[in-house]
Amino acid sequence: MFDLTLFLYGLIVALSLPLLAWIVSIFMKDVSIADSLWSVVFLALCITWFIAYEFTTPRSGIVLALVTLWALRLSAYITWRNRGKGEDARYQAMRRKFSPHFSIKSLFIVFLLQGTLAWIIALPLLAAITGSRPPNLLDGLAASLVIFGVLFESIADAQLAAFRSRPANQGRVMDKGLWRYTRHPNYFGECCVWWGFYLFAVAAGG
Repeated sequence: MFDLTLFLYGLIVALSLPLLAWIVSIFMKDVSIADSLWSVVFLALCITWFIAYEFTTPRSGIVLALVTLWALRLSAYITWRNRGKGEDARYQAMRRKFSPHFSIKSLFIVFLLQGTLAWIIALPLLAAITGSRPPNLLDGLAASLVIFGVLFESIADAQLAAFRSRPANQGRVMDKGLWRYTRHPNYFGECCVWWGFYLFAVAAGG
């Protein structure tokens, strides 16, 4: 059964973290930290629901572990990728478009918007953590799909980083490794991850 109280607890968490990140971004004059925060919000939501729910199952722990793997990997990679580069060009464009007072406006059009979207998108995770059905074969398929997705996007990110690190490849399009088979293997991996979490929710009766 859908637990509205837990869902609303999640909203508090989903808005609190972006609010803190927004304060940091004002001092840094860089809202790019929102990218590193994205997956961490999902992890915070899962931890909140896992702790607050009284009747967790083995599935609940597995989902939390997989979300932790996905979230920390993605956040760490984005943080590493953006280190020392200053504010992302997309956010610089937003800063110009929404000036003056972009520092205030960014709270709503970047950080709180991101938190609200994460809260809604995380609904399958809430269903998976609070579902009462016993573990079944669909859980195995779900776990396999999530792990495959994380591995696929991790390999793709590593291949692209290695490609971009070579001066001879500047301005060229990556078409080796996994990038030879799909134009955006990192996003394909993300799709697999989230279809996996959806299957966990279905297995749980969500």
